[in-house]
Amino acid sequence: MKMRLAAILITAVLSAAPFVYGQDTGSADKDKSTGAGTEVKKAAKTGAKDTKKAAKTAGADTKTVAKDTAKDTKVVAKDAGKDAKTGAKDTGNIAQKTGHDAKDAAKSVGKDTKEGAKTVGEDTGKLAKRTGTAIKGGVKDIGHKIKHGDDKPAGDKPADQKSGDTPK
Repeated sequence: MKMRLAAILITAVLSAAPFVYGQDTGSADKDKSTGAGTEVKKAAKTGAKDTKKAAKTAGADTKTVAKDTAKDTKVVAKDAGKDAKTGAKDTGNIAQKTGHDAKDAAKSVGKDTKEGAKTVGEDTGKLAKRTGTAIKGGVKDIGHKIKHGDDKPAGDKPADQKSGDTPK
């Protein structure tokens, strides 16, 4: 039994040697960065720093873009106001000029119409007189007498003839 006990003891010592050596290597190396936990810890720290830095940069960039946008919007609004003012002024000037032109045109058309109507009236009167004179001459040529005051229009004279009668 002593032999058995000796064999177990030797096996235990030989098995324990690698465990002791493994435990010792970690502590003998003073660098603690070799462990898996340390690497995860470092990655988390670096990620947090990078995120903080990116957020700061993004915030600054956003602020700059917002300022630029506000400035550009202000410039565009100012230009639009100037353009609208100029457009309103131009429209007013054009409307005023159009109003004067329309007034002048209306005066001219009214004057021309009045002169035209007057001329047409005079010409119509002359033509009617000529026509009446020609009719009188024609009636005299036929041999009929024209009574004094026969210048009345045909509509004002009483009808002397009956329908179906022919003049003799």
